[in-house]
Amino acid sequence: MSIPRSADQVQVSLGEDHQDIRDAVRRICSDFPAEYWRRADRQELYPTEFVEAMTASGYLAALIPEEYGGAGLSMRAAGVILQECHANGCYAAACHAQMYTMGTLLRHGSLDQKAKYLPAIASGELRLQAFGVTEPTTGTDTTKLKTRAVRDDDHYVVTGQKVWTSRAEHSDLMLLLVRTTPLDLVVKKTDGLSVLLVDMREARGNGMEVRPLSAMINHNTTEIFFDGLRVPAKNLIGPEGKGFRCILDGMNAERILVSHESIGDARWFIRTASLYATERIVFDRPIGQNQGVQFPIARAYAETQAADMMLRKAAALFDADLPCGEDANIAKLLASEAAWHAAEACMQTHGGFGYAREYDVERRWRETRVQQIAPISTNLVLAYIGEHVLGMPRSY
Repeated sequence: MSIPRSADQVQVSLGEDHQDIRDAVRRICSDFPAEYWRRADRQELYPTEFVEAMTASGYLAALIPEEYGGAGLSMRAAGVILQECHANGCYAAACHAQMYTMGTLLRHGSLDQKAKYLPAIASGELRLQAFGVTEPTTGTDTTKLKTRAVRDDDHYVVTGQKVWTSRAEHSDLMLLLVRTTPLDLVVKKTDGLSVLLVDMREARGNGMEVRPLSAMINHNTTEIFFDGLRVPAKNLIGPEGKGFRCILDGMNAERILVSHESIGDARWFIRTASLYATERIVFDRPIGQNQGVQFPIARAYAETQAADMMLRKAAALFDADLPCGEDANIAKLLASEAAWHAAEACMQTHGGFGYAREYDVERRWRETRVQQIAPISTNLVLAYIGEHVLGMPRSY
């Protein structure tokens, strides 16, 4: 198969592609009904059984090459897996990091690192679910992060703090972004950052402490403290000081994959709202006969279709190893907003019953809202477009 050399050579599929994957994922999801997710949400449980089922199916190894025991699928195929999970009532955020971290590890990891870790990740022996980037004082101002790693012979000594590091309590490995050269000593503020692969099994209690953060949704998120953690220098991914470029491949992958989840959420809300609006009788007529109920659902569907097309383009560019930052960000913006508008329409359609947990609307409404904030906020996407795409002055 020839590799496209420019964007005008990239092909984007239409319709319900990867039908075999969709059918298989739907079968897996059928084993995890709504009550399973209600209980996990109510008790703040990690959905271990669901994650194990996805691991056993090989879908969490979708992006790992076959030579390392993975499925060697495309970014689009991996996205379809997550999309179908969400469209069928499941919550793949519990394990999606194992996919998007491959953007960094596969493209920038050494042959030794990939040979050592990828087969075990693919088999489920190891989990790479933690992505340590965000910090409490700098947020999305990544270049100003304060977690430091100082070289000491054949180790790096790490000191600092991360926050909103989801799934850290359920992961064996973590990709950690640190500053190896102080900000005031670099020419470009994106220089001096490095990526370390941390073995959390060894790190816990030896310079690393993980604390759970209770949040509005059951996202199994944490804050992590580093105090003299020693990480072998051989665990450096990519060149020292050039980690920002390495982590961007993971971030673009994350935005594309998470956007597939948003499309799945939107489709669940639209389907659920349409059915309820058709069956619910008030004033002797289906409420969906009223344009005030019908039009918001129809508009959400139109927005979802448009977002889906932008997302397919972003995934195709990523798979072709072509620049996709603009497309990944726009897809993230459109997909998250389409999902939120669908959620709002579904909640409003259900009225008071939208608040009842047995209908699952309020839980999924809460889960969908986070996409407006993470992994990148809507305003920062707009700032990126304004500056880097349209050439306007930097706004921050």
